[in-house]
Amino acid sequence: MTFLQISKTGTNQQIAVIELNRPEARNAFNTQLATEILETLQSISKSDARVVVISSSNPKAFCSGADLKERNGMTEEEWKAQHKLFEEMFYAIADLPQPVIAAVDGFALAGGFEIVLNCDFIVAAQTATFGLPEATRGIMPGGGGTRLLPKRVGVHIAKEWVCTGRMVTAEEAEKAGLLNRLTSSEKLLDEAYELAEMLAKNAPIAVQNCKKAVDSLFGMEDIQARKEELVFYNHCVNTEDRLEGVLAFVEKRAPQFAGK
Repeated sequence: MTFLQISKTGTNQQIAVIELNRPEARNAFNTQLATEILETLQSISKSDARVVVISSSNPKAFCSGADLKERNGMTEEEWKAQHKLFEEMFYAIADLPQPVIAAVDGFALAGGFEIVLNCDFIVAAQTATFGLPEATRGIMPGGGGTRLLPKRVGVHIAKEWVCTGRMVTAEEAEKAGLLNRLTSSEKLLDEAYELAEMLAKNAPIAVQNCKKAVDSLFGMEDIQARKEELVFYNHCVNTEDRLEGVLAFVEKRAPQFAGK
């Protein structure tokens, strides 16, 4: 049984859509679902897709985290082995060359929230709820929660959310700066696809290098960041798409980027 639905949308089939589809468990990821997500991302990383959208088939839950029913009774060795798989899944999202958009409605909790945090952009419905409740269960986030959340909302807010484990509404998340867009449940996917289309129409090499540059240069000492920024810049200069972009501007037409 597969717990993922995979499709493409957009006029040029350049947007890959991964739909989490385990509604009976609020999309809690077990070993099988984590494996499917990892293998799908590995395939997409080598494809011609320019943008990825991760969504849910269940409006009540984006993802409720790791499946604790499956984990119940695991030995310490089995737990650690499974968590290694989960780590690979999280890192595959963050390390994907293409930008990734999380379209969130319902609950995004624990590892489900960490899936979101490993994405590049977050579009959320007003009915979405975020939370990292691990501390209330005798553990802590292990997929980027303590590492990635402070980059989005600030250290003091991240500490509160992580250490209390409390639920955070979409409105509060928006005020804290977590989200790129806040919308209604009915318009959630439209908003996510609109953002995806904006990204997909740009030169893919440029977009991917912009993503890598922001991720790599954030927090780096400025003197070193200046040098590294030019490395990414030069990756874009030596491309056919750069020539096409200039020519399209001169000819007053929309550019046709080929990713070369």
